[in-house]
Amino acid sequence: MATPERSHKEGETRPKPTGSHDAGSWAHLPRVSANHQMLLGICSSWLVCYILTVTNALPSDPKSYGYLARTDVKKKAVSEAPWFRFPYPGQWGRPTFNVGGIFGMLAGVIAATVDSIGDYHSCARLAGAPPPPRQAVNRGIAVEGIGLLFTGIWGSGNGTASLGANIGALGITKVGSRMVILTAGIILILVGIFSKVGAVFATIPTPIIGGLFMVMFGVLTAVGISNLQFADMNSSRNIFIVGFAIFSGLTIPNWVNQNARVMETGISQLDQVIQALLSSGMLVGGFFGFVLDNTIPGTPKERGIVAWKQELGGDSDDVEDPAEVYKLPFGIGTMCCTWSWTRYLPFWPQPKRRDLSSRNPQDGCITNITDREMETTE
Repeated sequence: MATPERSHKEGETRPKPTGSHDAGSWAHLPRVSANHQMLLGICSSWLVCYILTVTNALPSDPKSYGYLARTDVKKKAVSEAPWFRFPYPGQWGRPTFNVGGIFGMLAGVIAATVDSIGDYHSCARLAGAPPPPRQAVNRGIAVEGIGLLFTGIWGSGNGTASLGANIGALGITKVGSRMVILTAGIILILVGIFSKVGAVFATIPTPIIGGLFMVMFGVLTAVGISNLQFADMNSSRNIFIVGFAIFSGLTIPNWVNQNARVMETGISQLDQVIQALLSSGMLVGGFFGFVLDNTIPGTPKERGIVAWKQELGGDSDDVEDPAEVYKLPFGIGTMCCTWSWTRYLPFWPQPKRRDLSSRNPQDGCITNITDREMETTE
């Protein structure tokens, strides 16, 4: 339901039949808001699955096709889940360490870091915001690292990182407010504490989740591919690099997963590291793309560096100032900008030279940074 509605323009009305018996009687009703299309699609699909379940239109045999569309597949999760459960550190026992697990997780962290950097730029593009500066990217990676540390201490089954599906949802709903994301995060924390509520969401039929992923990951994939607009895709060099990197990221991990014994070296820890590295399609494809792009000769314009720098440093009046978009909340950056040591922090926003000349003394942030010091921060 989310896909067809996006083809209509904002504010467009479509004729819908009324209850009148007059021939050709139509009423122009406002269309469903784009912000509610995904929620409406989930609820309506869930209702259809429930009706098909209570009428036994769907098979009850777990081996039959269509069984996962039933709404009572995970009903035990709701009945057995406690009403309240508060997680605490060390609830699964003392942490254990081994070389294979450390290097395996390290490979996953590296891949997640690269993925997060791409997610930040994709999110900015969908939200209509300027590309994030390096301080904002560093800040995001640092927060994800802190989240990984806490999830490990609490014994969570998954790490905390940016999720591409959420960016796809942003592109569909057109809701990019950080306050909305913050509120959603608080709601998810409460859902995790009240286990019965979380178990209800776990009963969403698998086909509905698959349909949502098709839409959201489809949007995310298109946004990722759109980054190639900065490069010259008429160049045979770029066509070869993109094609080889994508194909390598698809085929090599698939071959490694099917032929795991071929990669055995006799050292279990080393085997786990090799398996973890080569089974990550994103890491393999990104590695080949990085190596080929930096070894095959090409002009800066051909590689897209010129267009990308213009995108990052655009001074147009239509482009919002990145310093305003990615500044620290609650005026923290303004209050602490008189501290000279903050320029050594890679995640701290640094004012540009033109910002110092136009700073209002009433802001309470008067600095004595010289031009030479300013050059070091840039």
